[in-house]
Amino acid sequence: MFSVLACIRDNHDIRLIFVAAVICLIGSLATMLLLSRAQECQSHQRRYWIAAAAFASGVGIWATHFIAMLAYEGSVPISYGLSLTVLSVVLAILGSWLAIAVAFEWDNAVSFAVGGVLMALGIAAMHLTGMQAIEASAALSYSTPRTIASVAVGAGFSSLAFLAFRSLPGASRIVAGAVLLVLAICSLHFTSMSGVTLTPEAETSIEALSIDRSILAGIVMAAATALILIALGAIFIDRHLTDLRGFANASLEGLLILRDGRVIDANERFSAISGWSLQQVVGAAPETFLTLDMDGDTETVVPLETTLSGCNGEAIPVETVRRAITYRGHECSVLVVRDLTERRQAQQMIEHLAHHDILTDLPNRSLFDQRMRQALQMAGRKGGEVAIVCLDLDRFKAINDVFGHAEGDRILCKVAAILRRTVEEGDTVARLGGDEFAVVQPMRSQPEGATRLAERILAEFAAEMDTARDPTAVGVSLGIAIYPRDGANAEQLYANADTALYRAKRGGRGNACFFDAEMDKAVRTRRQLESDLRQAILRKQLYLEYQPIFDVGIGSVTGYEALLRWSHPDRGAIEPETFIPIAEESGSIVAIGEWVLEQACREAVQWREPANVAVNVSPLQFMISTLYDQIARILQETGLDPRRLELEITETALMRERTVVIATLQRLHRLGVRVVMDDFGTGFSSLSNLRSFPFDKIKVDRSFTGALEHDPAARSIVRAIIGLGHSLNMPVVTEGVETETQRRIVIEEGCAQLQGMLFGKPDVGPSSRLLVLEKVEAQA
Repeated sequence: MFSVLACIRDNHDIRLIFVAAVICLIGSLATMLLLSRAQECQSHQRRYWIAAAAFASGVGIWATHFIAMLAYEGSVPISYGLSLTVLSVVLAILGSWLAIAVAFEWDNAVSFAVGGVLMALGIAAMHLTGMQAIEASAALSYSTPRTIASVAVGAGFSSLAFLAFRSLPGASRIVAGAVLLVLAICSLHFTSMSGVTLTPEAETSIEALSIDRSILAGIVMAAATALILIALGAIFIDRHLTDLRGFANASLEGLLILRDGRVIDANERFSAISGWSLQQVVGAAPETFLTLDMDGDTETVVPLETTLSGCNGEAIPVETVRRAITYRGHECSVLVVRDLTERRQAQQMIEHLAHHDILTDLPNRSLFDQRMRQALQMAGRKGGEVAIVCLDLDRFKAINDVFGHAEGDRILCKVAAILRRTVEEGDTVARLGGDEFAVVQPMRSQPEGATRLAERILAEFAAEMDTARDPTAVGVSLGIAIYPRDGANAEQLYANADTALYRAKRGGRGNACFFDAEMDKAVRTRRQLESDLRQAILRKQLYLEYQPIFDVGIGSVTGYEALLRWSHPDRGAIEPETFIPIAEESGSIVAIGEWVLEQACREAVQWREPANVAVNVSPLQFMISTLYDQIARILQETGLDPRRLELEITETALMRERTVVIATLQRLHRLGVRVVMDDFGTGFSSLSNLRSFPFDKIKVDRSFTGALEHDPAARSIVRAIIGLGHSLNMPVVTEGVETETQRRIVIEEGCAQLQGMLFGKPDVGPSSRLLVLEKVEAQA
């Protein structure tokens, strides 16, 4: 160490040594900055930054060496051979490139340490080559131990420089790496120089192409200046030009720069969209890739949709906008290319969803209606026939309720697959909603074509849906209408097919039925009544009449039964026997039943005498879980004593969900409401029903009362029912008493209460009669 310092002090110009150190520091800082930029880049861009860093490092090492050599004050004049001087700078650059490339190839601590060693070997190769370029009248000798020591010290500092760059954070890795690299270069140079000896000799031949010290000084200073400019230029490119190109490459649209009708530049997004590389695009006319008229205005404000030809021949839908710009000092235009593939796919998906069922992917009602109208138009022009087939699944609602919606969805998908297999080419099968499906069968001879289709559907369902083995299997009913004989337009044809389906379901389900105008007249009437009944409450067409219930024991009226009536605006009074089954089948009985309960309770509250009011409750009303809460609410709102309300139910209510119905009746019984078994003796009369729930009354059906005078069997049945009521301590009410003979017979049999036309026909509520009476008394 002391000999190295002595060499610097005694044999070198300190001022030039300082200059050499500054040049070395600038070169090292430039190298570390460029290495930092290389580390941030992707692999295909990194090699350019590695090359720039190797050039900066090699020139810096070379400049440091020769400025230090200029500072060396030997005993003889020195000049430098041109060839070896040039070779030395080449070796410095190649050595730096090899070291950096190895370090970044594996990008770990070992590779960076090896890179540092290779950097030291490159510095040594440059140093020794540069020393061999010396031309002087002296013999040059080296100290082998000093030379080896210089390489070892340089390798240590160089490896530390590379490792510090890799491991330290932020700007500290740049500073520390540059300082350690300066120490590597300077320690290797001056340690080696301390072991160099120049021995004067007789004049020797000097290479013709040699460089004088003053000329070399100018070259070295020029190289150092270039080194500084390279570093500054790299920083400028890094912070400005590269960022601008990165900004363009980050765009979601492809960009083509055009000048004189040719592409001069493009961004990466255009290559990603089209598949064409930048080299293939530059120099080509845009019409090569785009279906576009380039002879129009220079700037196009409105986006134009066109087609881009991909490198694989694919036609890509794009949108283009053309704008004028100044690029690289020339008037150019930029063509913005936006990929519309995803937008088109989204539009197609939206259009598909708008016309198809999400679950089964079959056409929905909208597309079915469109296909049906198209088929009818074509048939009208060509004189053909079209069959419309409406399908409804049997037992589907029960399966959906029992097994859940997920199982119901699976069944619907299975049905859709069956229908796809059974229809022929050109037919349209659609899901209209719920468990309703339909088929349009155009341009076939009818009714043969529809018959064959119906047979295939029924056969497939019989094979795929075995109700004996599979509890989730469903059946299917079909209704068929044929154009033009069953309808002149789409609405009429579909309505008639639906009517045929309705008749098929009422005829036993699991079969197909063609529309027949005469046979389906009653069905259409029933369907119309069903539609009118849904609006009857809002239109105030329903009202209640009250029939008195006569108590034999006290000889007076003790209650009234509320009877529902319907006054149709076109058909007049419609019998309950006609519209009540329709209401139960359509489900509107639930809303009607709630309305009847509320109206009857409001009427009963206005009576002077605390007579009971009896209201019939449909079995379907027990299917709703809120029946108890509904009745409790009505009693609270109207203020009627629960003990005055009698609910009349039939045994049908106990046939389904028996446990739930009895639990509801028990809750109502605890509330104080009286429960009456209506129409006992008909249907599924069972003593177990009377035993399972403590009914407050039993009502004998009017059919037995009407036969008392001429049918001994009817009298025996009435006698048995009354006797059963006495044994169970339940009062018995006989309905339909219309003659004195009937009254006498049932009283003789021990009936407690009577009801019928003999005691008063159904009429307006007692409160209304009382109001009329009060008006008459006031006028008198």
